[in-house]
Amino acid sequence: MATKKEEISPADKRAEASKITEAERKQPKASEAKKVTKKTESAAEIDVVQSKKTVTIRKKPEAPKARKTGRISGGRGSIIKARDIGVDIEKPSKDCDDPNCPFHGTLSVRGFSFDVQLVSKKMERTVVVMRERRHYIKKYQRFEKRSSRFFAHMPPCIEADIGDMVRVMECRPVSKGTTMVVIGRI
Repeated sequence: MATKKEEISPADKRAEASKITEAERKQPKASEAKKVTKKTESAAEIDVVQSKKTVTIRKKPEAPKARKTGRISGGRGSIIKARDIGVDIEKPSKDCDDPNCPFHGTLSVRGFSFDVQLVSKKMERTVVVMRERRHYIKKYQRFEKRSSRFFAHMPPCIEADIGDMVRVMECRPVSKGTTMVVIGRI
């Protein structure tokens, strides 16, 4: 007698194929893995090193807030705390509570700086300064003096009299016509 071949239906074939592909799709666990390549080991080491790295972020120093006293208490001869404004000029020896002082307040300086002559101190905390410059006249091959006057804020910690040479520096507008601040005597 001849054996009859068992015929498998197409639905059964598809079911078997899906079982195989599901088994193949499953990835082996780390404990089941027998062979680990060098590339995989180095990648794992890199991941461990990267996770241990810490990045330090430098914070910007905060601008000092306007204080009533800039003195550090601590016995005889208290020290005056003045902010460094980033310009080569001596810090004032006096203390002040002016919020528009570049040393003891929050006013920051930027841009141009001029060496000028102090002309008037009749206003409160504002002075008139005069800047002289030389202008060349081509026709006569000579120089002439030209001058311009402008307002500058003068904090009470800076001591200067009329006729003194002072250094002024640009700042944000303190008032409608005042965009300079006196930073010290020369």
